[in-house]
Amino acid sequence: MATNISKTLLGESNAMRSLRALIAQVAPTDISVLIVGESGTGKELVAQAIHDLSPRRTHSLLFVNCGAIPQGIFESEIFGHERGSYTGAERQRLGYFEQASGGTLVLDEIGEMPFTVQVKLLRVLEQGEVMRVGSSRPTRVDVRIVAATNVDLAVAVSRGEFRHDLYYRLKTVTVTVPPLRERVEDIPLLTDHFIRHFCERNRIPAPSIADDAFQLLKDQYWSGNVRELRNLVESVLTLEGRVSVLTAAHFRSHVETGVNPTRLPVLIGRPAETLDNEFLLRTLLDLRREVGDIKSLLVAAIHRVQGGTDVSDATKLSDMEREQILRVLEENGGNRRKTARDLAIGERTLYRKLKEYEIL
Repeated sequence: MATNISKTLLGESNAMRSLRALIAQVAPTDISVLIVGESGTGKELVAQAIHDLSPRRTHSLLFVNCGAIPQGIFESEIFGHERGSYTGAERQRLGYFEQASGGTLVLDEIGEMPFTVQVKLLRVLEQGEVMRVGSSRPTRVDVRIVAATNVDLAVAVSRGEFRHDLYYRLKTVTVTVPPLRERVEDIPLLTDHFIRHFCERNRIPAPSIADDAFQLLKDQYWSGNVRELRNLVESVLTLEGRVSVLTAAHFRSHVETGVNPTRLPVLIGRPAETLDNEFLLRTLLDLRREVGDIKSLLVAAIHRVQGGTDVSDATKLSDMEREQILRVLEENGGNRRKTARDLAIGERTLYRKLKEYEIL
């Protein structure tokens, strides 16, 4: 079992060893699990591992993204409906719970589930039955629930956006997936894996990677976590031409300028030198954007100070800026994406400021 987990959830860091040990302990039971982790950390792989190591592994594993279902049809999609229960319901439909009966149902982005539906999910967890839309009789289901989220549900509960009884029912066992920046020692292993997989799939020779490239990758913040690393590796392999060794120079223009390679034309076979002018232009545009972001941040801080204190009383602008970031970060329950949006700055700028002010 441990070998299978190691192949699915790569990494030899203490964080990943602990994660695999917890999964191996929880998977054989039938208890509901809440998977918590930032976007791109691999929560879906954790859910897959829990199912694969459970007694339900020979039955269905169904992934449902709660954030992708329109609110108007959410209940019908999840619990099903009877024929004629509403206009357009021409036949009976089994919901996701019944479709996954006997197996595992993964409810991703559980925090996006409508508040009115949450009480019905609680009924499924406690009584093992669903009520189809338009039906007066409950239907028994035998399904294990695995929920996943990249937001702080405790904050959602405090704001009245998520039911506290459902939250405590789900968090009986919480599996936290570590962000990539907390297991940087796994980056070489992951990078080699992504290179090998990409080159095998595209039938091209796999280059080796130099130590300076590994060090450059370890120094990044990785807000997009493992998914961001995989996308970066695949972009570099595509855009940097055919080389036998990937060095820091091949990665630097992609990770330091903020260039999104998906917006560039496919340039397979072109040497990196021919792209210098384009990357220089994009670097300047990024710099201008960051200056604008910082200006917005300082203006907001000054307005706050002027509300009760003269600007001259503030020790220095950096203190004002740090105070503003901390305040908005706290208001958003630590959610950095929302904090950047509320501050009207880019996420890259926020991450850099968090490191600069040692808020991380």
